[in-house]
Amino acid sequence: MAERRFDRDEIIVSKTDPTGRIIYANEVFLRVAGYREREVIGRPHNIIRHPDMPRGVFRLLWQTIRRGGECFAYVLNRAANGDHYWVLAHITPTFGTDGTIISFHSNRRCPRPQAVAKIAALYAELRAAEAGREGPEAAETGYHTLVDRLHRAGVSYDEFVFAL
Repeated sequence: MAERRFDRDEIIVSKTDPTGRIIYANEVFLRVAGYREREVIGRPHNIIRHPDMPRGVFRLLWQTIRRGGECFAYVLNRAANGDHYWVLAHITPTFGTDGTIISFHSNRRCPRPQAVAKIAALYAELRAAEAGREGPEAAETGYHTLVDRLHRAGVSYDEFVFAL
């Protein structure tokens, strides 16, 4: 399938409820992902998950945002027709007046090609570690592989992302 692109000055925006179901998607999201609004509202955000995206990265992402932190991540997404597109995502929780997380907000920008080349190499390593495993076991294995690699490099995932 083909790689989809969007302009550097465009931002893909979506919001989900605390369980990851889409409650808002902007026009750029819909156009790039190839969906109509009625096709995504209420659906799990992983509707755009590309099978080549390591589960361990999502494990790290969800762990970070569920505890109230923000996460920056390079993500490979899949459009409705099977095309793919890379994003640099910034995901943050939204808090209610009582301090509980009521939703998650994600802004995605067009990544630099040099950064994609570097992150793709790391993600290939993570996918290899996850190979032959399913679901939570794959996510856990990929997560530990990622954390171990970052630890050896002496950086956090965010530091790694920002250095690309």
